[in-house]
Amino acid sequence: MANIAPETKFRFSTFELDVQEYALRRQGQAVRLERRAMDLLILLVHRRNHLVSRTEIVDRLWGKGVFVDIETGVNTAIRKVRQALHDDPDAPAFVETVPSKGYRFIAEVEVLGNAPVPAKPQTTLAVLPFENIGADPEREYLADGFTEESIVALGQVDPEHLCVIGRTSVTRYKRTTKSLSEIGGELGVAYLIEGSIRAEGERLRITSRLIRVQDQIQIWSSSYENEPGSLLMFQRELSIAIAEQIRLRLSPERLNLLKRRHTLNSEAYDFYLRGRHMWNQLTPPTTRRAIEYFQRATALDPDYALAWSGLADAYSSSPVNGDAPVLGVWPLARVASEHAVGAEPELAEAQCSFGLMNFFLGWDWPAAETAFRKAISLDPGYPLAHRMLGVLLAHMGRHPEAEPCIRRARELDPLYAMHHALSAQVAFAGRDYSAAVRFAKQAIVVDPEFWIGHFQLAQACEQTGQHEKAFEALNLAGRLSGGNSKVLSLRGYLLARLGKKDEAAQIMSTLQAISNERFLPPYALALVSAGMGEDDSAIQYLQRALSLRDVHLTFLPIDPKWDMLRGDKRFAKLLLECDFMKEVSGEKSREKKRRLK
Repeated sequence: MANIAPETKFRFSTFELDVQEYALRRQGQAVRLERRAMDLLILLVHRRNHLVSRTEIVDRLWGKGVFVDIETGVNTAIRKVRQALHDDPDAPAFVETVPSKGYRFIAEVEVLGNAPVPAKPQTTLAVLPFENIGADPEREYLADGFTEESIVALGQVDPEHLCVIGRTSVTRYKRTTKSLSEIGGELGVAYLIEGSIRAEGERLRITSRLIRVQDQIQIWSSSYENEPGSLLMFQRELSIAIAEQIRLRLSPERLNLLKRRHTLNSEAYDFYLRGRHMWNQLTPPTTRRAIEYFQRATALDPDYALAWSGLADAYSSSPVNGDAPVLGVWPLARVASEHAVGAEPELAEAQCSFGLMNFFLGWDWPAAETAFRKAISLDPGYPLAHRMLGVLLAHMGRHPEAEPCIRRARELDPLYAMHHALSAQVAFAGRDYSAAVRFAKQAIVVDPEFWIGHFQLAQACEQTGQHEKAFEALNLAGRLSGGNSKVLSLRGYLLARLGKKDEAAQIMSTLQAISNERFLPPYALALVSAGMGEDDSAIQYLQRALSLRDVHLTFLPIDPKWDMLRGDKRFAKLLLECDFMKEVSGEKSREKKRRLK
């Protein structure tokens, strides 16, 4: 190909395109792409965000004046590019079709040029969901828990050279009919672990095998039979065996840390696994069940840091996911997170839980940042810590720092819809609305039933003037969210901004009726009032939200929907009183408060 710009490396999503080496990689692993499809991808990436006509594609790939049948030529090359990127033509995250015109590369692209970039992990591995063999569905939590803990254990072996794909990305392959080759290609990994758990009375039989994706050769297998309390020892042995097979450095310090992750009380461990199984479903009813199981685990072992961490996460996120009243859960989350850190300060999950509590409930963002960074230093492969650090930095207005953090979360768990949805939130906070739309669409492609993806798409489309698409997304978000106040209040705000005051007033009445039946975050009422131009009412609702420590106030510093009130001294004073950066005690902040009186 001629006339290509001098940049030689590009990164988009979990892919890296090396033009000089004529190679496409996903998480460090080569992706096979024939010559014309590779030339087409290079052309589209260089012309990203611009329409590339079919005529131009033919001229570049085949030469001017050459007759090429569109169906067997350009369409075939496009199809192969999409297959390599696992891109859905009906909901594209990378290559968009412009009907009767051509194509446009729409993903966010980072130009790396010739500068050296951090080395990717040399080996990538995924632990497929362990199969629960037998007729007892009650044992399903055990298979899920063992899958998750095996992922964590293997991720601790050698984080610099072994990248282990996150739990959520592999969960979709539970009971799949896809071949190991297909799964390995979609995840971009070199090795797969598959295994099973069979319960026979109180005894468990665990089998696992390590498969090389390239040729589907089994290079290691193991079978283990013992009582449930011995599972933790098996995970340690599994990590050592796999590390030896793929010739990675084994750190005794990290293995010692793995030994300290769990309790020696087998019953407490069982309750912890049940809690994680419930918590991962992220609904208000399952969160309540998870809290019960975590509480029973900590009652049996008061020093069980992971169980305290799970309990803290369930409390801290419930006001965001389920509109739980903050004043009721904040003290519980604080105690649980402090117990977790006190029991095992070198545990990444414990530090991350402490950060999560300080971000959403404690409103101490410097302390949250310290905790998230500590968690990453303890376990660089822990996706939640990277994701939350990215979200926190975006709320603090540090957008150039936020993007690499959220991108790393996507790399570690590429098929987790939440990572793409919160990438949309990070882009939205940085006022990059086109990127927010792209990430929200990616979240929906990964999980069409994930309401947060539709919500993020709605708020981004509202800012870009795509009002019909915003309402379509809100309809889906409302159906899937179980009545979350954020969806209804955004609808009321959007109706008001479009001049449909009567319909917005009906939304306001609905919200007020809900508030008479259960706790409703005052932020929801404030947002609709702001959309209707009722500044006094909006400020009053925000002040009530402050008195209740409404978690949604954390969006005030960065959400453009509040720009209309940023010149109001009452709004500025309220933001200062939120004191997210813990600066009120300083002389500078006292002077700010004096001026705002």
